[in-house]
Amino acid sequence: MRGSIALVGSGEYLPAMAAFEKSLIDDAIAHGKANKFVQIPTAAGRESKDRLEFWKELGARQADLIGAEQIFLPIFDRDSANSDQFADAISDSALVYMSGGDPHYLAQTLTGTPVWDAIVKNWQSGGSLAGCSAGAMVLSSEIPNFRFLKYGPTPGLNVIGNIRVIPHFNKFFKWIPDAAAKVLMHAPEGSILLGVDEMTALVQRRGKDFWEVNGQAKVHVLQGAPAEQLFAGQSIKF
Repeated sequence: MRGSIALVGSGEYLPAMAAFEKSLIDDAIAHGKANKFVQIPTAAGRESKDRLEFWKELGARQADLIGAEQIFLPIFDRDSANSDQFADAISDSALVYMSGGDPHYLAQTLTGTPVWDAIVKNWQSGGSLAGCSAGAMVLSSEIPNFRFLKYGPTPGLNVIGNIRVIPHFNKFFKWIPDAAAKVLMHAPEGSILLGVDEMTALVQRRGKDFWEVNGQAKVHVLQGAPAEQLFAGQSIKF
């Protein structure tokens, strides 16, 4: 049976999200997975070495806080995503977490690789899978191209199908121009468009047929289902 899956607006590896991340690990440990917290920084793979080291150290502190073994996999390009060694390291992990950066680069780097195959296999056998910001956007079938408006959407990793996520929703539209906002707010007919605020997650637990809000703020249903705002503890079915 598939494990829990989480769409996070922001806050990966921060103390305020520690209890939530531990809950995802506990979900998988309860069904036989090892207490391993695999961190996939691929979306930030084109950032500076200092920035990548920041993510590694942040993840290490979080893993220590929640009592899990950190496995930080330096998967920054297609060559590393094709590594059987990195793919093997994912096996039987309680949580695989894809952090933020560029969602298009993340999808292009992982698609069709042993690492992505290992991530899917681990999730389908009961491990938890989480994506934050770019990591959440990439789980959809398509990723809107709001940075380069003349280009259309690019293929996502298609884990959650027609559900699209706008992360950092309570801050996003302060950062980007109106034209880019229009791209994000337009999804194809039949899609479900969600805004997930910072320090907030929407999670479907293992064996459940509904999604539940966790965290400090809200999840906004924008398109494809009745418009509403959901707070921590509230749930929804799609």
